[in-house]
Amino acid sequence: MTVLTGTSVIVVDQLTKSWALRHTVAPHHVVWTLWLELTFNPGAAFELGRGATPVVESAVVVLIALLVLAARRNARHGTRVEGLALGLLVGGALSNLGDRLFRHLPGHPGAVIDWIDAAQVGRREYWPVFNVADACVVVGAILLAWRLSKRGQRPA
Repeated sequence: MTVLTGTSVIVVDQLTKSWALRHTVAPHHVVWTLWLELTFNPGAAFELGRGATPVVESAVVVLIALLVLAARRNARHGTRVEGLALGLLVGGALSNLGDRLFRHLPGHPGAVIDWIDAAQVGRREYWPVFNVADACVVVGAILLAWRLSKRGQRPA
């Protein structure tokens, strides 16, 4: 479950980023507060840590290693929901790390491609621009936290 999910996240995220590089150079309004706007994030999540790309990359490598160990343990003792959550986390982290290491964008070394602006009213942004991998990381973290919180509970 984890490998299939993680691989699917990487493929979908990289395909959508390639599409965004070609089709969202200028901001494009889709519906309500949803815009497609190409940005390049050299920092960590939510544009934090700008200027600390090597530190961010190192932290992500450590995080991925820990997630892979958790996924291996989950394959033996965990549930499908936990496997799905870990796949979302690993796939999202690997895809964004792939941007940093392998996409050599002129003027944006070590940056992650973001292109979904889900909360823009007028020209004011109420939420940072993100990508499919970011969304998968958030959903995976919430799903894993929920599942692990249920693990210790016994039915009444």
